[in-house]
Amino acid sequence: MLLRFMTGRVRRSVRTPNKEYSVTTEKSSAADGGPMLRLLRAMIDVGPEETAALAWSWLYFFSILSAYYVIRPIRDEIGAAGGIENLPWLFTGTLCAMLIANPPFSALVARLAPVRFISWTYRFFMANLVLFLVLLETTSGPANAWTGRIFYIWGAVFNLFVVSVFWGFLADVFSSEQSRRLFGFIAAGGTIGGIVGSSLTSTLVEHLGRSRLLLVSAVLLEVGVFSVRRLSKIARGLRERSGARGDDAAVGGSVLSGFVHAVRSPYLVNLTVYMLLFTILSTFLYFQQADIARRSFADRAARTAFFANIDLAVNVLTLAVQLLLTGRIIKRLGVAITLTLLPALSVAGFAVLGVAPSLWAVVTFQVLRRAGNFAVARPTRETCFTVVPREDKYKAKSFIDTFVYRAGDQIGAWSYAGMGFLGLGLAGIGLAAVPISIVWLLNGLWLGRRNEALARDAAR
Repeated sequence: MLLRFMTGRVRRSVRTPNKEYSVTTEKSSAADGGPMLRLLRAMIDVGPEETAALAWSWLYFFSILSAYYVIRPIRDEIGAAGGIENLPWLFTGTLCAMLIANPPFSALVARLAPVRFISWTYRFFMANLVLFLVLLETTSGPANAWTGRIFYIWGAVFNLFVVSVFWGFLADVFSSEQSRRLFGFIAAGGTIGGIVGSSLTSTLVEHLGRSRLLLVSAVLLEVGVFSVRRLSKIARGLRERSGARGDDAAVGGSVLSGFVHAVRSPYLVNLTVYMLLFTILSTFLYFQQADIARRSFADRAARTAFFANIDLAVNVLTLAVQLLLTGRIIKRLGVAITLTLLPALSVAGFAVLGVAPSLWAVVTFQVLRRAGNFAVARPTRETCFTVVPREDKYKAKSFIDTFVYRAGDQIGAWSYAGMGFLGLGLAGIGLAAVPISIVWLLNGLWLGRRNEALARDAAR
């Protein structure tokens, strides 16, 4: 019903001399589309011809984020049960898994049309979920512990790959101009999906048990497959109207082209640097938050509630900005300035922590930074891939979103440990992060200006 309202699609009867049949038509304006479409256009700048693609994209992201957030609490519980001292090794295992997974993924991308390799990839993960269900239910002792460790690493690979594939496909469907208007609203589908997925686990875990929730995640992934197939059917017409490049053929190229292009193209190199610096600084702040929370709350339940309240504040603020402001911010400021907003916030936030590393300074900075990333920086960063060759939208993007992201985690974690070993406390580490944030800001400015130049060239 929601999709019908958003697309303005109606059925009408057509009578011929021999029979009566029904056909589907698209309404031509928001006024004809009913109150739901008018409300949609009050929030974002969307044309009637874009609403069907917007609706299926929204459902696609909602379903895959719901699928992930159903299993995320299971993964986190397994990680905590294994001991915090073992988490760095699981992070290292995740990085190795990313490196191993990228070549076969690139081979799949080279040989299959996007809708086919996306469907195959998601159904491969669905089969994995069924396998983990069997293993978690039938093993015990060391075998069950190792199953849990493998599931922890698999969950990180799953999250990054399914989301990277989603944004790569959208960069292939929408033009640069459309992405600036619509990606923020589409991202809200993922935010709501995360909330729904977490709520499903919280509600159903006592009734179904931990392992059987993996089937719920698999069903939600199948909804994602259905959505991407529907989106693919309408993508060709949308591209023709918008002038976006792309088609339904296989992407082609070599297995290692994602890595090769990411390190040879100045534009992709700067996208890689943007992701790397973001992740390093996020790890710094994550560890600062954990450190100050440990000092401020002696009770584990109080710390759990503290982290939960931060997550709640981030989700509420993210959703409000995604629904109402993201498209307007990117349209008004442009990609270059928008890409510098989160680095500028990081400069100010780490400077404050360097001077006064209090609990509420960390909380305020963390909430604003995480919400700013989800609501503004991430959708803007994804628009940067709309102007690159088609092969790079899937292969180089996947390499950057998965391996580079986890490499940033590793660099940030060991750098934080090294600075602590040298005697730097919360304040010292905060001040050390300021020059890194300034470099990130300059990188974002260059990247955004180059994106705008490439978008103008493509529009000519």
